[in-house]
Amino acid sequence: MRFLFVHGTGVRRERHERLFALVHERLTARFPGAAVDSCYWGDRFGATLGAGGRSVPGLKPAAAAAPDAPDEADAETAEWALLLADPLCELRVLAEAGWTGGSGGGDAAADDDPFAMPGVRAAGTGVLAALAGLPPAPPHPGDELGALLHGTGLAANFPAALDTAARSAEAARAAERATGDPQARELATALARAVAAGALAAAGAEADCTGAERDRLVELLTTRLGGDARVPGARAAALLGRLALRVTTQPLLNARRGSLTVGATPALGDILRYQARGHELREFLHARITASPEPTVLIGHSLGGIALVDLLALAAARGEAVPGTELLVTVGSQAPLLHEFGALTALEPGAKLPYGFPRWLNVYDRHDVLSYLAAPVFPGDPRITDHEIGSRQPFPACHSAYWKQDALYERIEQAVAEAEIG
Repeated sequence: MRFLFVHGTGVRRERHERLFALVHERLTARFPGAAVDSCYWGDRFGATLGAGGRSVPGLKPAAAAAPDAPDEADAETAEWALLLADPLCELRVLAEAGWTGGSGGGDAAADDDPFAMPGVRAAGTGVLAALAGLPPAPPHPGDELGALLHGTGLAANFPAALDTAARSAEAARAAERATGDPQARELATALARAVAAGALAAAGAEADCTGAERDRLVELLTTRLGGDARVPGARAAALLGRLALRVTTQPLLNARRGSLTVGATPALGDILRYQARGHELREFLHARITASPEPTVLIGHSLGGIALVDLLALAAARGEAVPGTELLVTVGSQAPLLHEFGALTALEPGAKLPYGFPRWLNVYDRHDVLSYLAAPVFPGDPRITDHEIGSRQPFPACHSAYWKQDALYERIEQAVAEAEIG
């Protein structure tokens, strides 16, 4: 009898050597007379950036200096990411920090705007009153704000966003503190941005809104609240911008996109490459399995388990069961989920495992989000057994924690005995 271990996605030579040494030690301890071999495929069939990462915008050579500081567009994107997460955050800054400085005059709102409220720039309470006085659902025909809201998919969420901002304690407190014209102008912009962000956040992926349309929406709302533009150097804006660059992911993604892509290539790329060219790996595995006449227990981790399920099912469907294969053990495998998706190469959606497929022990950890149940996906198939193991580790550590657990090898030993493999 022999065991053949097939590693999973993202594994390369050094990692494989450490992992297989552990598996080899544990299996030979329980099966002293068995051969324990490995099927290392990472270098030959794993994914690489074939063009050196030229497809990645902004990818810098490994020896390049530290990433450039985020530009103005990066800062704006980060700022809006923060506003979408908390539409009232800018108002909260104004409510808590307030302003320093005196009051001043300002122009009246445009006479030809039916929604504008002249004279509200004198104080923050007037700005808040203007917000409360905006129609909850601007008409579409003949009104730019209404047309913009309908055209971006934000019209349905606008009334609630408007009401939330107008009734918020943050807006009321900020209005009390805005006693002069410059403060009222900044408050008008902050309220407009809060309403726009609230509508965008509620719409989520259903919104069809560009950055230019978003900015125009803010501009129109600001005008109707008695403001005219973003106040240069405004206190809340400056603080929010700095905070956004620190706490949102977009600046990090922009600056580190190249290194993140390079780092994710082995794990994610292996899966995508297998989906496109899996026959290469399956042919390699078939040759390794049939190289020995001994009865074989196949152990596949993660993507290795997917490849083995595909290989065995394809062969069985052709009436050419892989010689010597007595037992399949998948550990932390996504094969059952792929079958539910209709994305398992070997089987049509909803199809049963073909005659000739071997016994299948599927080991999972409920905390491992990359492990799935097989038996419920193939109901009534006596060849399949699911077995749960708990590593007490969170994801992703639990995805690799199987191999040090005695419970795994005990269950494999039991399955070998049940299959009467000798």
